[in-house]
Amino acid sequence: MKYMLIMRATDESFEAFQDVDFNEILEAMGRFNDEMIQAGVLVAAEGLDDAADGVVVDYSSQPPVVTDGPYGETKELFGGYWILDVASKEEAVAWAKRAPMAGPGSKCEIRRVTSIDEFPQDNEWIKKERAWREATGQL
Repeated sequence: MKYMLIMRATDESFEAFQDVDFNEILEAMGRFNDEMIQAGVLVAAEGLDDAADGVVVDYSSQPPVVTDGPYGETKELFGGYWILDVASKEEAVAWAKRAPMAGPGSKCEIRRVTSIDEFPQDNEWIKKERAWREATGQL
């Protein structure tokens, strides 16, 4: 089963990391990523650029409204993610507990990634996506 570990942080946690040497952060994350690579569970991992450079597309109205970051009432921001292929949610939790993310406001949300096999296989769009995944080596 695949699980996404989502790095979430608040303004407070981003502020706390302003004084931390970036090389220390790279070293800690690098060691953690390497542990997951060596264990054979890491599928993907990416960090995200500063939220101030992002945008939000709000579908509450038509046409959708696009707002540039930073975002006014945001309590937490998504800072990056790992995708792990593990045997259970408990194993994903165990890996998340080891992530080098200590600090005020830092959290890791864990969500299972659904498989294409869980959708109706007779659906036209699922068939097209499955063909695309097979053609690109994703299945």
